[in-house]
Amino acid sequence: MALWGRPAVRVLRLWGPRGGRRPIAFSAAVSGVFGNGGSSKEKLSLQDVAELIRARACQRVVVMVGAGISTPSGIPDFRSPGSGYYSNLQQYDIPYPEAIFELSFFLYNPKPFLSLAKKLYPGNYRPNVTHYFLRLLHDKGQLLRLYTQNIDGLERASGIPASKLVEAHGSFASATCTVCRTTAPGEDFWADVLEDRVPRCPVCSGITKPDIVFFGEPLPERFLLHVVDFPMADLLLILGTSLQVEPFASLSEAVRSSVPRLLMNREVVGPLAWCPRSRDVVQLGDLVHSVERLVELLGWTEEMKDLVRRETGKLTGCDG
Repeated sequence: MALWGRPAVRVLRLWGPRGGRRPIAFSAAVSGVFGNGGSSKEKLSLQDVAELIRARACQRVVVMVGAGISTPSGIPDFRSPGSGYYSNLQQYDIPYPEAIFELSFFLYNPKPFLSLAKKLYPGNYRPNVTHYFLRLLHDKGQLLRLYTQNIDGLERASGIPASKLVEAHGSFASATCTVCRTTAPGEDFWADVLEDRVPRCPVCSGITKPDIVFFGEPLPERFLLHVVDFPMADLLLILGTSLQVEPFASLSEAVRSSVPRLLMNREVVGPLAWCPRSRDVVQLGDLVHSVERLVELLGWTEEMKDLVRRETGKLTGCDG
């Protein structure tokens, strides 16, 4: 006889907030994730992923994000025809769009990149609901690591600590002399850029470059954390990325085959398109709407509103 008259439901007993046990009902698909009698071939849904997170069945969540999470903050992505950065670089004195991120061209003429960097100054943009959802996931102790391709620093601005971040393409938080390798805080770099000066090393007068990854440069050492993080993950979230840039894109295949992967994007991309797994969940459409729907299913809507209000107050200097 099915529990509570629901044949597709299994019950797991988890500890309640006061030490007592309370029954939590999972769909057959979610039960299959636990090997708890459900069919492992049942397709998971967004509701199922929300159940796993809400019940704290997933406490080692790894997240991969791309430029799509920052476009609602007003920052263009790089590849969208017509609106992306690569489509609108005619204003800069560069031979071809990708040159703006090539080290050899930067050393020859750093001004085009510095002009672009000035537009990305951290104070010009603010985190949006997607960044704050990931911050809330961290606050609840369920975020193992956030891997970002973005160099806009909005993950840090949302309050996610650096220890939880792998900024795969680097960041503006620090800078390094291209000649003697002397390092400097990002504030020194920005002081020059905002005054339209080329940042120079105080030791040797070489050009100082922010620690973001240009074409042909190695990724930051912290990127190697993926060797440990992805095999440990019990849920993978992939948000707002085209999964076109390697080696970042291949990380989506590094979690165990039994681990659910949730893609929130405008289209199906990467391995989730050409080699999908049985426990993949794909939520297509506007990213902010998709995240808000997940937050609603989690029952976190009021907490999210409070967090956004509090953090926005800090950024505007109107806290409290």
